[in-house]
Amino acid sequence: METGIGHRNCQVTSGGRASSAPHSDLVLPYGDELNDGLMQVSFTLPVAAGALAEEAARQAMKLMGLEDPQVAEAAAIGNNATFFIGYGRLTRPVELSKLRVAKPMWQELDQGTINRLLQETLARPLVVVGAATGQDAHTLGLDAILNYKGFAGNRGLEAYSAFKVVNMGSQVPNESLVAKARELTADAILVSQVVTERNVHLANLTNLVELLEAEGLRDKVVLVVGGPRITHALAVELGYDAGFGPGTRPQDVASYLAQEIARRHVELGHLHE
Repeated sequence: METGIGHRNCQVTSGGRASSAPHSDLVLPYGDELNDGLMQVSFTLPVAAGALAEEAARQAMKLMGLEDPQVAEAAAIGNNATFFIGYGRLTRPVELSKLRVAKPMWQELDQGTINRLLQETLARPLVVVGAATGQDAHTLGLDAILNYKGFAGNRGLEAYSAFKVVNMGSQVPNESLVAKARELTADAILVSQVVTERNVHLANLTNLVELLEAEGLRDKVVLVVGGPRITHALAVELGYDAGFGPGTRPQDVASYLAQEIARRHVELGHLHE
């Protein structure tokens, strides 16, 4: 099922009842036996290590909805904080058939098909500018997507003849990224965000969208963000075209970009008819 969900390029999928096991539509975490509800949690409380802190941790797990909470490990962090690993039993299952999951619309394409699609669409390489912006100094994910080597045998965008890639690296000010995108007449901008303390990534990502809009570039580029706490729904909410989370491969991003650019060119052609 396709839906706007705030954006034209989003797909919402609903879970369905699997046939491999009885009652598989209702799922629970499990540790010893299937659907026994046992789960592990970790968290920090601003309480000095000791009996009071451990009881506070057990009560916190109860408030999470866990029955029979147990503290497995408690480690002092300085003088006034304690890190906990705990276990408990969740009794309310997740009903898969009622879940709605937003994700960017694309089909997985192989490298040759991606190259051919972009060549037929643009008749030139697609220009991609990527950066870890703001104070973010983490480039492992960005490099894995953009650099030739890629990861786990999945080549990065530099390995595709249909892409011209500019990797600006880490801690790039949004203003510099926008300037580089304008200089190169970029078709796509890829932003990596790992730093999330106090949700600083949200303000930084919003600021980039505002800068692109102010420069008249927002509608001229495919804007993509990726990171460990990024979802497609969040990306769309912030004004991006697509969001990619953990487990994303270079081929996923390449497939999406090729199909999104092709779709836009078809729409543009229809507008000019």
